[in-house]
Amino acid sequence: MDMTGNTILITGGGSGIGKALAVEFHKLGNRVIVAGRRQAALDAVTAANPGMQSAVVDLQDPAALDAFAATVASEYPSLNALFNNAGVMKPENLLSPDESFAVAEATVATNLLAPMRLTKALLPVLLKQDRATILNVSSGLAFLPLAMTPTYSATKAAIHSYSQSLRYQLKGAGVEVLELAPPYVATELMGAGQLKDPRAMPLTEFIAQVMEILSTQPQATEILVKNVYPLRFAEEQGHDKYETFFATFNDAMTGH
Repeated sequence: MDMTGNTILITGGGSGIGKALAVEFHKLGNRVIVAGRRQAALDAVTAANPGMQSAVVDLQDPAALDAFAATVASEYPSLNALFNNAGVMKPENLLSPDESFAVAEATVATNLLAPMRLTKALLPVLLKQDRATILNVSSGLAFLPLAMTPTYSATKAAIHSYSQSLRYQLKGAGVEVLELAPPYVATELMGAGQLKDPRAMPLTEFIAQVMEILSTQPQATEILVKNVYPLRFAEEQGHDKYETFFATFNDAMTGH
């Protein structure tokens, strides 16, 4: 994608990867709108970055999301970039009779249905532009799941598949589809513990590498930093090595 001259909507822009991307693209002179559930978090981002704009939306509410998309299309007719970044990630014990299915439903609604709905709603605006970009944030866990977060991993695998199909259908339409697959990054996606986990890639380092790839590899459709390679290409090592790595990885992440 072009790194300047864009009008970019970033969901989940109040914290973590979404916030960091918003700040970097804002520095480059792009018009950036951060969207999320928490007004206070969005206000903090825009206050620290004069000129950045914000919008509150509940991505789990289909009616609210449709209304939000209509407002965005009306207020930002020059919108030419949509970053579907917002996500939730929570552990689930599939063997527990007390485990609520609400976690799975909320995860699917936020991580999968919301990006699909928002993409469909805003595609007419994007198609009107001379050039446009849809960037879907998946995960290294789309390619090798973390068993303790089964629904999260499944939604990210679905986002990978959806992005491939969307890219194919938009071929020649002037809208490029990128997929950003992060490794384990030091954010608060799963709480404060992740932010301090020494195994997690520092957010500043991750974002710097992402911006470098976007700037220097215009033909790349998957944005992959080297830290995510072991997950992204695990299956290419063959069935036996994949199964061994899957077990080793999950044992390490769960402390077994």
